[in-house]
Amino acid sequence: MPTYTTKRAPELVVDKWFNSEQPITLEALRGKPVLLHGFQLLCPGCVSDALPQLKRIQKVFGGTDLQIIGLHTVFEHHAAMSPVTLEAFIHEYRITFPIGVDRNASGLPVTMQLYGMRGTPSSVLIGRDGTIHHHAFGVEDDLATGARIAMALAGHLVPLEPNKSEARNAACTDGQCEAVMKPSSTA
Repeated sequence: MPTYTTKRAPELVVDKWFNSEQPITLEALRGKPVLLHGFQLLCPGCVSDALPQLKRIQKVFGGTDLQIIGLHTVFEHHAAMSPVTLEAFIHEYRITFPIGVDRNASGLPVTMQLYGMRGTPSSVLIGRDGTIHHHAFGVEDDLATGARIAMALAGHLVPLEPNKSEARNAACTDGQCEAVMKPSSTA
């Protein structure tokens, strides 16, 4: 039997927004399904698979009230993935959905921690009621992702099932960059 979650999605903790004239809050989006996508511009799986999938999702579901939000959640190579670099990346890859820069604290992004994201790419599907319907690490099949989004658009809870293709080892493998959670040093 599928399991369902009723956990309220934590608010986004973002320092800067791109492709949005004003800051975006989940509270303001209540009533709309939201696809939150955590990525890094230097994550191979994000660039080759996840971001193109988001563009396909935007194309297919563009006539609905689904809100896609990118979350640049940097946990490595901080200097190389600055907001200035991200702005050029967004322009070059012609990304038009809103992208927030996750606030960084102690080397780990705040929103990433709040959502328990293991690394990049990660996706969180939030229902119209503001609860988390599905959470995934890695790129899931287009058909399965589309079905979950369609169910969220219809207002149904989406079953949570583990992503069987998840990489178990830290580092970038199989197109996934997993964050290594280390205690912060106070040196």
